Amino acid sequence: MSDEHAGLTGPDLAHGVPLASLADGEMLVGHADGKSVLLARRADEVFAIGATCTHYGGPLGDGLLVDDTVRCPWHHACFSLRTGQALRAPALKPVSRWEVERRGEMVHVTRELSAGELLVETQTAAHAPDAGPSSIIIVGTGAAGNAAAETLRREGYAGAITMIGSEESVPYDRPNLSKDYLAGSAPEEWIPLRAPEFYESHGITLLLGKTVASIDVVGRRVTLDDGATHEFGALLLATGADPILLPTPAAAGSRVLYLRSLADSRAIVAAAKDAHDVVVIGASFIGLEVAASLRARDLAVHVVAPEQRPLERILGPELGDFIRGVHESHGVVFHLGHTVTQVDAKSVTLDDGVTVPADLVVVGVGVRPRLELAEQAGLTVDKGVVVDAYLETSAPGIYAAGDIARFPDALTGAHIRVEHWVVAERQGQVAAWNMLGRRARFDAVPFFWSQHYDTSISYVGHAERWDTVEIDGSPAEGDCAVHYMAKGKRLAVATVGRDKASLEAERAMEEEIARG
Repeated sequence: MSDEHAGLTGPDLAHGVPLASLADGEMLVGHADGKSVLLARRADEVFAIGATCTHYGGPLGDGLLVDDTVRCPWHHACFSLRTGQALRAPALKPVSRWEVERRGEMVHVTRELSAGELLVETQTAAHAPDAGPSSIIIVGTGAAGNAAAETLRREGYAGAITMIGSEESVPYDRPNLSKDYLAGSAPEEWIPLRAPEFYESHGITLLLGKTVASIDVVGRRVTLDDGATHEFGALLLATGADPILLPTPAAAGSRVLYLRSLADSRAIVAAAKDAHDVVVIGASFIGLEVAASLRARDLAVHVVAPEQRPLERILGPELGDFIRGVHESHGVVFHLGHTVTQVDAKSVTLDDGVTVPADLVVVGVGVRPRLELAEQAGLTVDKGVVVDAYLETSAPGIYAAGDIARFPDALTGAHIRVEHWVVAERQGQVAAWNMLGRRARFDAVPFFWSQHYDTSISYVGHAERWDTVEIDGSPAEGDCAVHYMAKGKRLAVATVGRDKASLEAERAMEEEIARG
């Protein structure tokens, strides 16, 4: 095989495969014209699309077919088999489509079809181009805000879209800041979700480095910190969250860093170049991902946290012990059941008097939603901005999504707030549909993933409390599905080494929601 075809697997689909070899509901990965192609059959229809997820490159052939879509096993993106379009976050870009021909009992993949990234599909044509408010303002340039802006244009909305964000950067891939980018294995060119030209070419105005000072709900305008005002027909509030700061007075020093923004991650990378010993305060997902990334840079890492097990409150004792073991096998030293009382020039002091060497201190003890703007506007706030099933706030025409939104969980009916990237993106997509009048309920099952060295945890559902944990497999061996139950009802599933099982659990929860 030539270098051009290196890495390709499966049959040459241009030469054809027997239709009988592909049963209804089955997928086959092959190649055509030097590119990896996924062949999928639904009843008498056969589809061919690119076999690699456009999010992080996940293998779609290992994913799950649901109706005429395929879901990525890594991070649950969803693509249309008919159009190649990315239907659900975290993927934003489409996969390629290929023409399929039936010749007798054989199926052949012929030519690659072209398609615009923001294709207006026939089923959404009723919303385009005149539907919707006169203009839309999106406060926030994170996951929810960016997904909303892209969805509005994909739906054919032709009005003005303005995104306002306090950071100087275009919308970027925040999860990577604590993972590959911080570890040094992903270049900064990978971090922006889109190039600046994308927003310009799609008529999306970015006001970066700007802060919205107030919202006039009645007058339908926002005022920026520089005094400028902008009117809106509809508004999406997606202000995100800020990291919780340490109460320790000495923790305000320049060696104590937090991780929330791209600037924060850059600062940690720069400080790590001259450091040898690092103390990570907090055994949260962010804290532990930072620990793994800094170990990849060969720094000595100590983790200090008040709990007895990392992540036990979210994942339970079994997975908490497993994650601790993964980190310890890579050289991380834990100081659990302790807090930091003092940060000195070259060390930190714990509450038991122990000193730990530290050239650099990184804090990851959680975040608080940015609610000040919503409170100023008089929106209903209760541990988050309260929204209905359509993500609309107490003020008509004003929506909220992402870390600040407290929404009704479609599975349990309880109002919850979820600080996950994929949830924020999917809420941005639904909010966009509803600003255009679709009245789509946000009923997506929450999903997140966390990466620790070569171990990934996937989590679907939402369980703040549970009375029973059912484990299939072995957490110690990194091969398990952990089910979190309350009164016999499954609320969430965490998996390690079982990507397909995570997709299947998500689908089962969706079916339960549909049944009501």
